[in-house]
Formats: sequence, C-alpha cells, structure tokens
Amino acid sequence: MRIAACQMVSGTSVERNLQSALTLIRSAAESGAELVVLPEYFAYLPKWDKDMLEVAEAYGDGPVQKAMSEAARQFQLWLVAGTIILKADDESHYIDACLVYNPNGEVEARYDKIHLFEFDRGDEHYHEDSYTQAGKTLTTVPIETWEGAWRVGLSVCFDLRFPELFRRLDSPDIITLPASFTTTTGRAHWETLVKARAIENQCYVIACAQGGDHESGRQTWGHSLVIDPWGVTVAELTRGEGVLLADINLRRIREVRDLLPTVKSKLLATP
Repeated sequence: MRIAACQMVSGTSVERNLQSALTLIRSAAESGAELVVLPEYFAYLPKWDKDMLEVAEAYGDGPVQKAMSEAARQFQLWLVAGTIILKADDESHYIDACLVYNPNGEVEARYDKIHLFEFDRGDEHYHEDSYTQAGKTLTTVPIETWEGAWRVGLSVCFDLRFPELFRRLDSPDIITLPASFTTTTGRAHWETLVKARAIENQCYVIACAQGGDHESGRQTWGHSLVIDPWGVTVAELTRGEGVLLADINLRRIREVRDLLPTVKSKLLATP
C-alpha cells in the first residue's frame, strides 16, 4: 500500500489551512496514496491554546469536517484527518480529536487524544489540560486496500511518550501519529520515540508532524517519519510543507514478527 504523510506549517486562518491541506491531499492521491495522514491541528494552530475554543466544531458538523469528508470521497482514499478541534462537555474546553474517513467520506473511527502535553522550563511552557478535554478510549480501525486488510491504531502527539497505550492497541499493523512536537522536545526525543514504538509493536508507524516557523510564533520540529517494523526509516521529511510518500506491505510485518515474535509475548505477572 502506498501511504502519504502531509506535513504542514499551519497558521491562524482556517480557510487557508484547509486549502493547503486539500492541495497536499490531492498531490498524495495523484501519487497513488491509498492512506493519507494529516498533522495535529492542521486546520488551525494559534499561539494560545485558548484561541482553539473559537473554532471548535460540533461532532459531525462544521467546515473542517465537511472538507475532510469531501476530500476522502473525491479522491477515494482513507484519510486520517490529523486532529480536528471539537466541542467538549463544557464551553471552557475543546477535544483534540482524530477522525478517520473512509473512501465514501464517512467517519469510520474517532480517537480523542488521551495524554495531554505538559512541559515547563520557565521561558517555554505548555499545559494542554487547561483547555483540552482528555479522551478515555483507545481506538483501532480496520481498513481494506487492494493488498488486504490492515489494522490501524490511532494516537496523537504526546501519546508517543506512553508505550503502554500502544501495547494495549493489540498488535496493529500501522500506528498513525499526527503531531505538533515543539522544536525543543522534537530535537531531543522525536525520532528515538517513534522508532521505539515501531520496534516494540513490530508495525509501521506513520508520524505526521507540523514542521516549521508558524505565523503565530510557534516553532514545531517537523521530521515526519515512516518507520518499518524493524525500526528502519522508510521515508523522512525534515521541515516545511510537503508530502512524504512511502510503500509499505503486510509481508514485512509478518517477516519481522516471525523472526522475533515479541508481540505474541504476554507481560509476566509478578508473584
């Protein structure tokens, strides 16, 4: 299967960001991609998290969701629509939600980001729980392509630091990770953690990031990656907007799992 990660440098205009996303999706489709992944906050990335509340959509309704549904249907592909800002249970929070659209433009799965970013070194600090409502449910979604059936496990950004989440996805063939890693944390840990999750779960990881200097003043690390089940980098896009293409196959997953069958092992219980 050919996959695509659409790296972006999103700004503060939903309309402009959607146009950029649709241009990248079109390019990926024209290159033969059957599965396309967008980054976290692809449609809106302001300087302050509180501003996200202004564009939060009701689940199932809104310009961002409509655009993603139409894109999946128009280009006849599976679309992991990064994350979309949805209304939460109260007006002071929003949900960082990853929606997966099938080639008919229907929502096939939804995952609400569970682990919320917290980082504080004085001059740079983030506390996503101030305005983000955390998810509670792990999500996997089966997708059908010409090669066969794939099991896709969904995750978002800061989830990457919690390996137990991925083990509980029960041996997915692909893990998708829309992200907006900061330059500080990305430089230190991004590649190491992405490769670790691929090796531990013996699957492909498609890590699709925001990557550059944003008009809001934010700086994101980029370096979108496709890592294979052995931890090999299949493709990488360092910074800037662009489409990262890669060909992946189920045979490679079977080879690695037969060679070193760690995903079949169960956690040893303590007496």
